[in-house]
This record gives sequence, structure tokens and C-alpha cells, in this order.
Amino acid sequence: MSARILIVDDEPALLAGLSYALAREQFEVTTADTGQGALDEVGAADYDLVILDLMLPDVSGIQVARKIRSQSAVPIIMLTAKDSEVDKVVGLEMGADDYVTKPFSALELVGRVRALLRRRELDQNDITPVRRVGALRIDIARHEVSVEGRSVTLTPSEFKVLLALANRPEQVVSKRAILEDLWETSHVGDEHACDVHISNLRRKLETDPAQPERIITVRGAGFKLTVA
Repeated sequence: MSARILIVDDEPALLAGLSYALAREQFEVTTADTGQGALDEVGAADYDLVILDLMLPDVSGIQVARKIRSQSAVPIIMLTAKDSEVDKVVGLEMGADDYVTKPFSALELVGRVRALLRRRELDQNDITPVRRVGALRIDIARHEVSVEGRSVTLTPSEFKVLLALANRPEQVVSKRAILEDLWETSHVGDEHACDVHISNLRRKLETDPAQPERIITVRGAGFKLTVA
């Protein structure tokens, strides 16, 4: 069965163009032109990925992302304006997995879609189902994380970033390497996205996020997951 994709945008031309490009790649496409319409769709059907514009006429894309993430781990790609750096960061904090800046090519977006779907499939089929790093336990098959026995809910991208570190415990991993694992491409774009995901992980995994003991910054080099 082909992947089911929901596109949310209030520009008819963009909806039509993306729908055509994705349908041509054998994806099953549904569209919505309002935030509420998107929430109704996600509540009524199972989607494999959501493409979500930040600027919607009723509910903002950030609010929609937050509500979707509260009930589902479905991957979310946000569409942002060229100069909306703050919105990109907030969107990632609210649970988006990736963002594409307008204007963009349909080819670029299809590539991002395929990368996220492939990543999700690999996570589900990993032959080593559990990683343990100190008190941290990562169940890859079930997409579950616990720290000191406490269950922690992560977005798909946060999970992938944590796994990139857990696959190299006590080793320094550069931002570029983390993002290459995350997006499965050597073209990683803005490395600031890595900082946002790390900040979110610390908030969920550390006793004191301001003084992290589990995910350590190695200045000028990257991050390291310690056996804490």
C-alpha cells in the first residue's frame, strides 16, 4: 500500500501542484486548506506524513503541529516563508520533523518526504531493537524511550537524533553527522535545527536541562551522549 500523505495549505495552486507531484510518485494524497480541516483529517484517518504550512487562515500551523503531536507521532514537514527563522525554530519545538522554505521545488519536497518515510521504516525494522546507554533505554521497534524507568515521549525527529547519539555512546558526534542521520542526506542545510532538537531532548531527559549530565556539548565539535 502506498503512503498516505496529508497536505495542508491555503494556496490552491500550491495544493494542486504538490498533490500532482506526490500522486505521480504513487503516494495517496489528501488536502486541507485550513488548520481545523487538518485536525479533522488527522482525527478521522491514519496518515503516514503531514505537510503543513505555517500560515493558515484560522489556526496557525504551529498550533496545528502541537495538537497533532499531542495525539500522534506522524512525521510533519512544515512549509515556512524565507525569512521566518523564528517560526522554523518554534515549529521544530512544537514537534515538526523537518521544514522546507518557500519557494521550493516539488523535487526537493518529494525527496524530503521519501527520506522521512524511509527513516520511519528503518526504525521499525531495525534488527537490534533496544539500545541502552546508562539509565537510558531506547526501544527501536516500539519507538519507546525511558530514562531511569520513566517513560518519555519523543517526536520522530527527536527519537532519530537521540538514536544518532546512542549509536555512538561516549563519542563526540558533530551537528552535521547528526543531521545527516536525521535527514539521510549529505545536504543538511541549517545546522541550527540540531540545536533545537538537542534542547528539546535535554528538556525531556535531563534532571536539570540547564546543566545537562546526559547530553553534553563539546564546544566546537558537537554533542556526546554519556553513560549517566
